[in-house]
Amino acid sequence: MSSDSHWVSKATRPELANRVQYHIRCGQGDIASYCFLPGDPARVPKIASMWDEARDVADYRAHRTMTGIVGGIPVTACSTGSGGPSAASAVEELSELGARTFVRIGTTGAIQPEIQCGDLIITEAAIRRDGTSDQYVDSHYPAAADCLVTMALIEAAERLGVRYHVGVTCCTAAWYTGQGRPGYGGYWQSWMDGLVADMQRAKVLNFEMEGSTVLVLARLFGLRAGSILAVVANRVTDTFEYKGIEECCRVGIEAVKILARWDELVQQRGKTRWYPSLGS
Repeated sequence: MSSDSHWVSKATRPELANRVQYHIRCGQGDIASYCFLPGDPARVPKIASMWDEARDVADYRAHRTMTGIVGGIPVTACSTGSGGPSAASAVEELSELGARTFVRIGTTGAIQPEIQCGDLIITEAAIRRDGTSDQYVDSHYPAAADCLVTMALIEAAERLGVRYHVGVTCCTAAWYTGQGRPGYGGYWQSWMDGLVADMQRAKVLNFEMEGSTVLVLARLFGLRAGSILAVVANRVTDTFEYKGIEECCRVGIEAVKILARWDELVQQRGKTRWYPSLGS
């Protein structure tokens, strides 16, 4: 859709006809309830290639969107771009169009020595240094993943036999200085001196940028979210290998299949939430 299309709605929440959203350029009927959130737009067709059916919906700014079917389940993938502000716009507008469960599929840098490039990290909770979630709620509010989404990701990782870790992530607003890397020309501030070591002592597993925004917004909106990340760097061993992406995508997709089954059981049994003895 052209970026100069005629907007006729109010400035507080602009929409085109058919409820087309300002940032993601998707409209009514374009978005499924289960939604994958990669950061990289190029990761959207990679995820969709693993579905049974897929169609292009929109490609605007950092947000590429595809919707389709996997295992009989309607699904959507929409890229968030880099950082909290762009991720927040995506979550806001996808939620407006019916997304109810979000699975972030991203990349990350580990800060614990035993975590290898190519491993996966499932985020249980996140430290909120993203900058964006503070615009929604008090900074003491937790960035916690939905327990069912987390359990489904663990179950999926086990079924697919991948190496994974579960724990706390630190989400930042800057990839360089915000994660204890020197800025251009060696730029440095004293507060960066102990950043990585402090996070390691707190048993934090990794750095990334979008997860805490996604988790906080989903929780505030009464929705579900979780996160699965491919480790492409280890700051302790100073290694960088861009791998584990395909496995990360497959685990995310398998987790949605599991969640859909659990959701079906909840409905069939007249319950409000899945629990282990309800069955799988």
